[in-house]
This record gives sequence, C-alpha cells and structure tokens, in this order.
Amino acid sequence: MTIVAKESSNPHSSPGTFREIPSVTDAVEHVSSVAAPTFSPSALIGLTQRVLACARGEIASGMPLTREVILQRIIDDLTAMERPRLAPLLNATGIIIHTNLGRAPVSAETAGAMTSAASSYVPLELDPKSNARGGRMNELSNLIQLLTGAEATLVVNNNAAAVLLTLSAIAFDKEVIVSRGEAVEIGGGFRIPDVMRQSGAVLVEVGATNRTYARDYQNAITARTAAILKVHQSNFRIEGFTAFAPIEELVEVGNAANIPVINDLGSGALLDVSQFGLASEPTIQQSIDTGVSIVTASGDKLFGGPQAGIICGEARFVREIERHPLARAVRADKTCLAGMAATLRHYLRDDAVERIPVWRMIAASETELRRRAEAIFSGLPRISESVKIVPSKATTGGGSLPGEEMQSWALSIGAVNGKPVHEVALALRKGQPRVFGRIHEDRLLLDLRTILPEDDQQLGEAIKAATAGH
Repeated sequence: MTIVAKESSNPHSSPGTFREIPSVTDAVEHVSSVAAPTFSPSALIGLTQRVLACARGEIASGMPLTREVILQRIIDDLTAMERPRLAPLLNATGIIIHTNLGRAPVSAETAGAMTSAASSYVPLELDPKSNARGGRMNELSNLIQLLTGAEATLVVNNNAAAVLLTLSAIAFDKEVIVSRGEAVEIGGGFRIPDVMRQSGAVLVEVGATNRTYARDYQNAITARTAAILKVHQSNFRIEGFTAFAPIEELVEVGNAANIPVINDLGSGALLDVSQFGLASEPTIQQSIDTGVSIVTASGDKLFGGPQAGIICGEARFVREIERHPLARAVRADKTCLAGMAATLRHYLRDDAVERIPVWRMIAASETELRRRAEAIFSGLPRISESVKIVPSKATTGGGSLPGEEMQSWALSIGAVNGKPVHEVALALRKGQPRVFGRIHEDRLLLDLRTILPEDDQQLGEAIKAATAGH
C-alpha cells in the first residue's frame, strides 16, 4: 500500500538529530509493510503525524531519538489503538467486586440478554398487546415485587444516581435527617453531604459519629422534615463503643411523624451472605419487610448484575421519583434493563449461586480452590521452582462487607528466567488475555477465588507466556 501525505517543513531541523525523524510518507509506508494496519489510510497518517510531532518536541528539548525508535513508537501506538482497551482480562487479585477492573462479570445468561437487546429492536416502551406507549419498568417491577415485596421499582444508571434522584424528588428544599456516623464518603469523592447539597435537600446530622439512637432522629423532626435517610457505611465500619438505630426503629419514628424512611443499602444483596461464613448483610427484601418507604441499592455489587441503581418500595414514592425531570437524565438503557431482568430470573429460579459469578466466587470452597491451584501448578513444570501454592485472603470489595475476608489459595510467583517479579507482573498485564494479580513481599500472588474455573487453562497459558525467557 502506498500512501502519499503532505509534508510539513520544520524550520528548527538541524543535521544529526532532526534528520532522524522520517517523513510522514516514509513512516507510513514502513509501518504498513511491517504491521499490516487495519486502520484507514487517513487515520494512519493522523497517528503518524502525532507521533512525529511528539518526537520533534523531545528532540528540541535535548532528548536523543533514533529513526528506529520513532518508527517503533508508531507501530506500538497503532497496535495499542487497534486493540480494545476494555478487552476481557483475568482478575487474580482476590478482590471479587473490583471497581478498577469493572466490578464483577455478569452471568452468561445476563451477558447474552444484554447482547441480544443491544443488537436488536426491543419493545422498550411499547406494549406488544395494546401497541400503547409505556411499560419501561413493568418487567423489572414485577420481578422485584415477586422477590422482595416492593410495590414498584425504578432502575437508573447507578446507585449514586438512585440516591441523588430520590432526594431530589422527595426532599428538594426540605430537611433530611442522617446519623452523623453515616454522612460518609463511599469512594471517588461520592460524599453523602455533597449529594444532598446537589439534590437541594438540607442535611440534618444527628447523634455522634459512633452512637446514634432513634430518639435523636425523633427529636430532630420539624415541619420542614421530608425524610429520614439511613446510609450503608459501605467500605468501612466502626467498632467498639458504638450504637446505631435499627431500621425497624426508624420506621416507627417515620410512621409516627408521617414521613418516609429511605434505606440506602449500597450492596444490593438478595441472598444471605452469612451462609458462606461472612458477616450478615441486610438484603433488599429484609429492608422492604421492615416497612421502609424506599430502598436504594446497586445492581452490580452483591446483586450480581450490570451497573445499575435500584429504587424500589412504596408505589406512591417510586412514581413521584419517576416523574422527576432528573429521572430521564439518569435512566438505564435497554441493555441494562435486559441484563437486570436476566439476573433477577436467576434468583427466581434459585440458581444464583451456581450461575452468577459474584456468588460462585463467594461460595467456592477452600478445598476446591486448592485443587484448582494444584492443577494449574502441575502444568508449569518448567518454572515450578519459582512457583508456590500458598494460602491467601480474598475480599468481596466494591464497598460490600467491609473488613470481611475469605480464606483462599493462590499461586505465588517469584523471579523467573531472569525476570524480576515486577516484570513478570507487567508481562501478565500486557498479555492476551491480560492477567492482574497483586504483589506481596516481592512475590506475585494470583488468587484463585476471583478466577472462574473455566478460565483456569487460560491462566496457566498466560503464566507460561509471561515467564518465558528473554
């Protein structure tokens, strides 16, 4: 392929340095012959011009560059841009809901439902029987009502949006009572006081950081009080001399004053995690059973579905929230709704632990994890002296079950074939598939709890590739 591009003169060129910079035409022809790019000619020219401009700036600042280095940069940039950044990877960090790695994967059924909805027309807001407009939330409302007893449901794009929208609709220019110990920052700068300010609600903090009672809420109620908000502490917990008002007591206070109680659960659990040896986590259905007016939760944490925010509870409040102008700005799209529905059906079929990856990882036994680690290890005879099978501790992550750990097993890799540990880790992160682990005491740990069994062979092959000799 021959591509002709307009050359640009550089008045600062000087012999011996700037002469190392190839012309755009020469560089494009070289890259085309070596890398067989799939990008269009104009896109390749644009990428080449960008790299050459950077090279000029570096040379002008005194950095020596050779023609070969510059050409390789173009090839490297092209390769990186042709490869999707959000390509699948293997999470061997031991953190199940890993925010920086896109939380947790969804089930095959959920992924299939999302793909089908994305690639097709769907009756999103048309009733097939009547051909009338509406019904965007009917399916999810029916499924969640069957599972939790909530009268109505609204799904938005994440739980931060769920909290913001709920407060905006119910408490704009009015007071919302929150325990001082629950005015938290969850992550990424998401602070409850800031969200309240943005929603137009007025924060009224009660109690102390470590101890708040139902009477504190009761004494703070005024004519301007719009709601009581109970917030899941998410990624931390307070221990020791503590007391927090149970949600049942807050419902009594709210009912007596005729004001709604909003319970922000965060994790969105529909299963009791204590059956797996972890600390109890309130479920959506338990919260609904207490009589709270509104529950907000995440769809992509312990719920196990795609990123979403769930607003469910009394129909009169959900309908009010749904009518707020902000609802359209934060609503979930058809792929999310299809994925949420598929995820909910796992719970209705009672196969969530067998099918949803989050629950599969949580429920995996130590015996099974060790057996899988040994099977992978047996396929690494060439580097077995650099690899050990060691006990590990995994966490749920994602702001769920703070402080809780699960016993696990990991492959521990040291320096191998002249590669120090950090180079092995980098090679795994750059491989196909990418593998992310964690370095502890100058060893790379690859935790099996966050690797699904069907990915064990891929993990073994990735280790072999990353530890091959120079």
